[in-house]
Amino acid sequence: MATKKKAAKKTAKKAAKKTAKKAAVARKKVTAKKAAKKAPTKKTATKKTAAKKTAAKKTVAKKAAKKKATAKKAPVKKTAPRKKAAAKKKAAPKGTPLVQHTVVEGVAPYVEKPGEEYMNEDQRAHFREILLEWKRELMEEVDRTVHHMQDEAANFPDPNDRATQESEFSMELRTRDRERKLIKKIDEALEKLEHDEYGYCEACGVEIGIRRLEARPTATLCIDCKTLDEIREKQLGK
Repeated sequence: MATKKKAAKKTAKKAAKKTAKKAAVARKKVTAKKAAKKAPTKKTATKKTAAKKTAAKKTVAKKAAKKKATAKKAPVKKTAPRKKAAAKKKAAPKGTPLVQHTVVEGVAPYVEKPGEEYMNEDQRAHFREILLEWKRELMEEVDRTVHHMQDEAANFPDPNDRATQESEFSMELRTRDRERKLIKKIDEALEKLEHDEYGYCEACGVEIGIRRLEARPTATLCIDCKTLDEIREKQLGK
């Protein structure tokens, strides 16, 4: 009887172990199925990444199209004033003077005509007007200085006041002396105009040029001879 009971217990234990193993295997299968459902497959992952890439490309293409549209709608920038000025200079006719003013404010610059002769009657009349007007202005300054010195002259008791007055008068007299020499040059230029010698270089005989004469009507040298003369003066001064 004892042996039968022991054999029955052993069989019962074996049967319990088998059922426990079967239950464990079944549990593992269930958990594996659940994990497989939750975790995406490789195919689905690649599909999702491809979809994301295509969406990103679409957004980039949309932005580029918007930029092009805004660039077309954007107003054209105005040209800089320097470019406009350069364009005006290019478009200006040949007869217009480069110098926009003469030494005398009341006289306008001379407009050269194509093919006209140098120092013709119109040009001589133009420079005669400039020289006479310039001489008149200088003579008025001389008269004004004389009247000013006569009116302001006083014997100040303070030596400092006397010194300032004398320095002012000496400066005015120096200025008037320079203008007196300039008036003499103007008279010489007017005399050259009468003898048809005005406007030619005294050193080489070349035409001085209308623009140079308008800037300095008493000029007796062309620009090349004048620069050489200035170089010589600098070398001698050193």
